[in-house]
Amino acid sequence: MPHHTLQYPKNAANTVRRIGERGNYELEKIHGIVNSSLLLHVSFNPPDSPFPVTLPMIGQMGAFSRPSADIGDPMDLYIHGYVSSRIMNLTRNGVEEGMPVCVAASHVDGIVLALSAFSHSYNYRSAVLFGYATLVEDDAEKDYAMELITNSVVPDRWSHTRLPPRKSEMQSTSILKVKITSGSAKIRAEGAHDDKHDMENKETVSSIWTGVLPIHQTIGEAIPSSYNAVELPTHISQFTSDFNAEGKAYSTDVAKKP
Repeated sequence: MPHHTLQYPKNAANTVRRIGERGNYELEKIHGIVNSSLLLHVSFNPPDSPFPVTLPMIGQMGAFSRPSADIGDPMDLYIHGYVSSRIMNLTRNGVEEGMPVCVAASHVDGIVLALSAFSHSYNYRSAVLFGYATLVEDDAEKDYAMELITNSVVPDRWSHTRLPPRKSEMQSTSILKVKITSGSAKIRAEGAHDDKHDMENKETVSSIWTGVLPIHQTIGEAIPSSYNAVELPTHISQFTSDFNAEGKAYSTDVAKKP
């Protein structure tokens, strides 16, 4: 049976207008960018401020009611934070539908150097989600979200921590669940480009270096704590190796594309 690729429907909020051909509305692509971002930027409008607020937070796409779902399926976004933070209090006192939020994620994969300063660019992957945030009140769902987010930092980390969490730890942490209404991604994954006029100028082409400087995040050598008494476990060493290799391979491969 062929796999059906689900997409978010285009609307006024999520449609990519500038260089629209770089836009992508596939759930799998958008959720993948969000899940691989170490930080998400969550924006909301406090009623007592003339300015919107943007917070760096940690989150992960998930589906508590459908454990078998993958990132190509409809999912919610789970975000964790301190119980008495402003965003949690506003959500707690908000309408039943939830507080409107916008969530952004991005990766820079390369610096693109061209003949003209106006043709310079980045290789990048970015995603934006729109939805309504509510507090997770169910204990089982909160446990699910905490494990999901912890394992998004380092795979299988939850089972390698002191369990179960203390009641005080869970009480000091709140989880937001964002019901997604729409989203989109915008991606540049290619080499340098210049306009025809510059490309036909032999003097210009022969005197200016053009190309891509690949960029990828790298996890350095693990440094144990002052009280550590354990050899570095496989779930950390393997994650570090995979993270570094995959990031380097992607940024290098897309830089070579015409």
